[in-house]
Amino acid sequence: SGINWKADYVAVLNKLDTMTDLTGWVTIDNRSGATYQNALLKLVAGDIHRVQGEMRTDYARPMAAAKEASPQFKEESFFEYHLYTLDRRTTIKDNQTKQMTLLDANRVPLKKLFIFTGSPQYYYHQMSQGTNKQKIGVFLELENTKKNNLGMPLPKGTIRVYKEDKDGSLQFVGEDRIDHTPKDEKFKIKIGEAFDVVGERIQTDYKRLGPNLFEVAFEVSLRNHKKEDMKVLVEEPIPGDWEMLSRTHPYEKLSAHLIRFEVPVAKDKEEKVKYRIRFRY
Repeated sequence: SGINWKADYVAVLNKLDTMTDLTGWVTIDNRSGATYQNALLKLVAGDIHRVQGEMRTDYARPMAAAKEASPQFKEESFFEYHLYTLDRRTTIKDNQTKQMTLLDANRVPLKKLFIFTGSPQYYYHQMSQGTNKQKIGVFLELENTKKNNLGMPLPKGTIRVYKEDKDGSLQFVGEDRIDHTPKDEKFKIKIGEAFDVVGERIQTDYKRLGPNLFEVAFEVSLRNHKKEDMKVLVEEPIPGDWEMLSRTHPYEKLSAHLIRFEVPVAKDKEEKVKYRIRFRY
């Protein structure tokens, strides 16, 4: 005990927000009371169950060194976890914090998503008159595959995102935490809230048709003040047993209780999504 590690990531976006250079770092924190000379460093990532003591999801285990190699980690499956072995000898001193590169991937494709998210609570009650303004979240979605210059199981950690301004200086644009991500899986990080895209919701009708049976209608207004056309994903979590009675836009059923409208919004224009559902709970 007393020696732990964590993963951190830095993503630098390109000009069009379509690709990123992604660097991963491992930080070792040794508070075990011992120095490990010329050790072979093995890191285990995964959700490990502990019976006694502090619950940890990751731990570092220095072992006897085998050989000299380049300063990088090799990854392999280990039980239901993943093992990262540093390919060189390293010394970890007592009370030392040490940082090493885990991965370095260039030109990783990504998607920038604008998501307007609803709530199940909107369906259970009659909303007050007037509009309900909501923030529109900005997300980046990446796919952890070899064709995208990744494909390595990623330990959970914090990812910080930067982008160059017109002067060539890197500016911080947001951060989020990612969970343990296997290869060939997508992961999504929230960067912040949109400044120039405004979302607004109005409940246009609310009827109680019987015991636990309701009919509700909504109008979602999306206003794009950016200099280019864009798409907003309107995600609505609908409770109970429901059916769509009418709608202005096509939608995708993501799960039993979640639908998504993909709404194009031209620059300096407003687009309205209207729909009516009947549901029972």
